[in-house]
Amino acid sequence: MLRKLLLPVLSWLIVLSSAAQVKSPEEFLGYKTGTRYTPHFKIVSYFQQVAASVPAMVKLQTYGETNEGRPLLLAIISSPENMQQIEQLRLNNLRLANLSKDKMAPLEEKAPAIVWLSYNVHGNEASSSEASMLTLFELVNPAVPATKEWLKNTVVIIDPCLNPDGRDRYINWFNSVVGRQYNPQRAAREHREPWPGGRTNHYNYDLNRDWAWQTQVESQQRMNLYNQWMPQVHVDFHEQGINEPYYFAPAAEPYHEVITSWQREFQVAIGKNHAKYFDRHGWLFFTKERFDLLYPSYGDTYPTYNGSIGMTYEQGGIGAGLGVILDAGDTLTLADRAQHHFTTSLSTIEISSLNAGRLVKEFRKFFSDAVTTGYGEYKTYVVKYEARGQERIGKLLRLLDKNGIRYSAGNGAAGKGFNYFSGKEESFTASPDDIVIPALQPRSALVKVLFEPKPKLSDSVTYDITAWALPYAYGLNAWATKEKLPAGGAYIEKNTVVNNETSYGYVIPWAGTKTVKLVGHLLQKGILLRYAEQPFEVNGTQFDRGAVIVLKTSNKRFENDLWKVVRETATADGIRLYPVSSGFVDKGYDFGSDRVHPLKAPRVALVTGEGVNPNAAGELWHFFDQELDYPVTLINSNDLGRAAWNEIDVLVMPDGNYRFLGNKDELEAFKAWINKGGRVVALEGAVAQLAKADIGSKPKKTEDADKKDKPENYEALREYQYRERESVSGFTPGSIWKITLDPSHPLAFGYPDYYYTLKQDDNIYEFLKEGGWNVGVIKKENAVAGFVGAVLQPKLKDGLVFGVQSIGNGTVNLLSDNVLFRSFWENGKLLFCNAVFLSGN
Repeated sequence: MLRKLLLPVLSWLIVLSSAAQVKSPEEFLGYKTGTRYTPHFKIVSYFQQVAASVPAMVKLQTYGETNEGRPLLLAIISSPENMQQIEQLRLNNLRLANLSKDKMAPLEEKAPAIVWLSYNVHGNEASSSEASMLTLFELVNPAVPATKEWLKNTVVIIDPCLNPDGRDRYINWFNSVVGRQYNPQRAAREHREPWPGGRTNHYNYDLNRDWAWQTQVESQQRMNLYNQWMPQVHVDFHEQGINEPYYFAPAAEPYHEVITSWQREFQVAIGKNHAKYFDRHGWLFFTKERFDLLYPSYGDTYPTYNGSIGMTYEQGGIGAGLGVILDAGDTLTLADRAQHHFTTSLSTIEISSLNAGRLVKEFRKFFSDAVTTGYGEYKTYVVKYEARGQERIGKLLRLLDKNGIRYSAGNGAAGKGFNYFSGKEESFTASPDDIVIPALQPRSALVKVLFEPKPKLSDSVTYDITAWALPYAYGLNAWATKEKLPAGGAYIEKNTVVNNETSYGYVIPWAGTKTVKLVGHLLQKGILLRYAEQPFEVNGTQFDRGAVIVLKTSNKRFENDLWKVVRETATADGIRLYPVSSGFVDKGYDFGSDRVHPLKAPRVALVTGEGVNPNAAGELWHFFDQELDYPVTLINSNDLGRAAWNEIDVLVMPDGNYRFLGNKDELEAFKAWINKGGRVVALEGAVAQLAKADIGSKPKKTEDADKKDKPENYEALREYQYRERESVSGFTPGSIWKITLDPSHPLAFGYPDYYYTLKQDDNIYEFLKEGGWNVGVIKKENAVAGFVGAVLQPKLKDGLVFGVQSIGNGTVNLLSDNVLFRSFWENGKLLFCNAVFLSGN
């Protein structure tokens, strides 16, 4: 008995002895926090020093590394008693969420609340990583007994920097331009970060939009660990414009309807606790504005849809450097910004500790409701199998796996529900090839959010897109039903590839980006290919437009190795080859027909740099580099005037503002290159930029549809207080529209006669006439899901979205919407590949 009583005392004596040696950030780094920016390697070193000094309270875990090789790590901090059983506490927390693989009952009583603090997801919002070091030290500092009390019923997880590549990009630049003393004047160069800025990761990708999609290596590694913990509280630390005061919870409307009353209630409790400290210091703040809880892939919404109290904290400071003069005349310093984030960090842990029992109880209830009643009106989602969509089905399954969403095969049960593609209630059968996703499962709330056909909005003023349903994003037909359909067995993906030998040739169906990757690999090996303009049939197998044909013709230099190289490459890329024994087809055009075209390896250049949207360029760069494994030359926009046009076959122009189009000589050189056979792929705002240079299609001019219904002097008599709400009437932040496609054009090969696009602007273009092909058009008001302003909606009809303009021997592909949006809009990727590899080739 005496031994049991002495153990806690001995533990704390050991902790106090070790903690006496732990250094503060200032002692370790040699400067006061906020007087310099700390590079990532020194932040890592500081965390290692604390963990080594207080091993009874702190455990470091490296969970991966960035594209540039920087370590990703986090610290787990709690009382010595909790740390001695930290793995048991983690497993018990998964049992509370019905996510454990074992059958043990969870222990709710005395279970600690898990608080996860995520710092610096945007690299140039750099004050929060400084605050992470202050927070870590405060938790272990023996001179602060309050934090030791908090840690008795909380486990705190600190990720000091989610985006080390972006942070170091910003800090290295800043340190290269700042003098011995920082300059607070806003015109100083240290407040004018060059392109692309440090906000994004290596591929210029915004990691705070990637929580659900997990397209980036940082997100994939972090979320793998996050889902092994499932915290009750999660905070995502940010910065905003320098003149903005601090923002913290509660969030703004719209809240998604799956957010529980407890999650709303505790946001208010946290906000009031923060306000207590901010009021004491005289610091300004705001709540309930701007930052809503709707789009599912943020660092506040994703945790919320997974049972947590998910929040964003925003400190004014983007571009502030070490100090900057505000409009009000005050100077905002890095030290100020770090202190504000440090204060909300501690306040979050404090209020979570005071409410740990309720947090755990409500967390358990969230997941108990998920498996008993489920969230939302639909109880089952069924994704239909079709051969054309097999690759996208595989990608959907990977996404479900990454998010811990359970699914099974159908068992032949009949049902009735909402057909995503027709928009009507229809009958269907869930066959064994179909995917059945039950709503009654631990991730029920996330399932509803990701699959719901039409999200409900409590407020039309939103921070991000308002529609993202996976069946539309992946181009897969699906049903949502209010019936609980019985599950079949485990879903077995049809991905076994066995490639047989041939003596004549192979056909490769043009079925998705994996096919394009294989084609790119074969072209890079010097293998000459052909593609079919029309469908054909051989030995009972039908091949659609775009099918790629590999023949001995023109490949004689490979002698006896051709088929071995093709088979090995295809098998490595996971693509099935279809052997053919003759160029004579049963239906369609023979392989020697002029309807079968040579497919050459295009030399692709991607415009980047000043004026180009970094996110848009990054999506494209990442796509070529990581998904297609196809070489692309990145050219700065300011260097296009010196471009060696004869070394470029395809120029990809992301969303941006292109100054070279306003330079007469550079524009003429660009047009001459197109006339000689150059091919352009223009996306989003680049389409409008080309229109100003008389290339492509003009934006369609439309009348104000409701002008006739407005009284005289309406504009003059508008009320100032409603200005923000009126502005959205002609706007869509991101809505899904059904596009009519011409599948006979190479730009649309591999598609049916429709496509679901994500529209984020009010642009629609005039139909192309001579020399043009209107491949994707909106013929009528075809909004499917998401918010569209009342003034804008009737305007978006009878116009061009995707088109191809022939100019001399060249081609301009116009993709006015982002078909690669955040790398998760899977159904648009083949469209982009068509523009690069087929259209105009």
